[in-house]
Amino acid sequence: MAFEIARIDIRPGSHDAFEAAVSRATPLFRQAQGCRSMRLLKSHEQECGYWLIVDWTDVAAHEAFRAAPAFAEWRALAGPYFTGTPMVEHGLTISIGF
Repeated sequence: MAFEIARIDIRPGSHDAFEAAVSRATPLFRQAQGCRSMRLLKSHEQECGYWLIVDWTDVAAHEAFRAAPAFAEWRALAGPYFTGTPMVEHGLTISIGF
C-alpha cells in the first residue's frame, strides 16, 4: 500500500468552490486503477490548507494515474484554486500502529 499525501494550499475565500471541485473529481479517483480510497482533510491550524490523501495499491498506480487523462481533469477542476504546486509525498505502510 502507498498513501499519496498532498499538501494543498488554496486562495483565501475559495473554500466552498474548492471543496465542490474536489467532490466533482471524486469519480476520477474512484475509477482509477489501483485507487483504493481518497479523502480530503482541511487543516485546523492553516486557514487555507488541505491534505488530499489517496490510498493506492502501490506508487506505480499513482504514477499511472498522473500519466492518464483523468489527472488532467482533476487538475482542471481543483487546480484553479491552488496558490502553488501541491507538495506530494508517498507514505508506505510499515505495520506499526493500531
